[in-house]
Amino acid sequence: MIDHDRLLTRAFPPVEQVYDHRDSILYALGLGIGSDPLDPAALRVTYERAPDFAALPTMVVVLGSSGFWAMEPDTGITWQQLLHGEQAITLHAPLPPAGRLTGRTRITGIVDKGPGRGALIYSERSLTDTATGRLIATIEVTSFARADGGFGGPAGPVKTPQATPERAPDAVYEHATLPQSALIYRLSGDPNPLHADPGVARGAGFDRPILHGLCSYGVAGWSILQATGGGGDPARLTALSARFSSPVFPGETLRTEIWRQGPGGEGAEDYAFRTRVPARDVTVLSHGRARLAVPPRRTEPGRPTEGSAR
Repeated sequence: MIDHDRLLTRAFPPVEQVYDHRDSILYALGLGIGSDPLDPAALRVTYERAPDFAALPTMVVVLGSSGFWAMEPDTGITWQQLLHGEQAITLHAPLPPAGRLTGRTRITGIVDKGPGRGALIYSERSLTDTATGRLIATIEVTSFARADGGFGGPAGPVKTPQATPERAPDAVYEHATLPQSALIYRLSGDPNPLHADPGVARGAGFDRPILHGLCSYGVAGWSILQATGGGGDPARLTALSARFSSPVFPGETLRTEIWRQGPGGEGAEDYAFRTRVPARDVTVLSHGRARLAVPPRRTEPGRPTEGSAR
């Protein structure tokens, strides 16, 4: 059973991680980027000799992580029933394509939804440059502990999700994942056999391995960058949040629908989005929100050859 005070004050040792251009490229390839060898936007994140080579901002989700700490017996969490509910990132500075970062994790809130209704666990990870201490990113995770409600903890506060507009989207971008996407993406730091072993997948109720939710999340970030101009510059994306609604199977095409919400602060615009699998008529990422720096007026958007935008 969860001990609210003990879990809320749980100490996590800092995690230092060194990564290089190979890791940045591998992450991009895991998202299925690079199917068109002539696409300059794709080469920017998959070829280290590109003049403007950059890391994708969503890669912060796989850096400096404390791992699957919910499995530790001192947490009181029934980890077999734990779901990744929501993910959010805030970039305070562009992610370098290579470097040494330190991740520091803490639990920021625990909500008891009641017996039979589970619990929400909010955690946060800061990523700083190890040498300078400069804050690069803040990563927030909402986990749903389905079997752990009723421990006598507080019933709130609960985060309010981003509303999805009812009007037609302002832009749409489709991105085809690869049949081997999960096998590639897992090399970036999530070796869960659910994404590779057919037997494990069947035991979990799927007829084949599923794609990592964070891979779909990265695809959404890439799609928003491609559909909103600015030449697909990765540094434009400064915030991204979404709720995981349904699993994706490797090889499926993801359709991200995007709505402009207006100014998001000085030099930035806010967008709402959701990501769907049209072939199954299912939403896989919902209640999405993104913040992007406004591109220079005369910058032409990159060719969306990894998918299609309108």
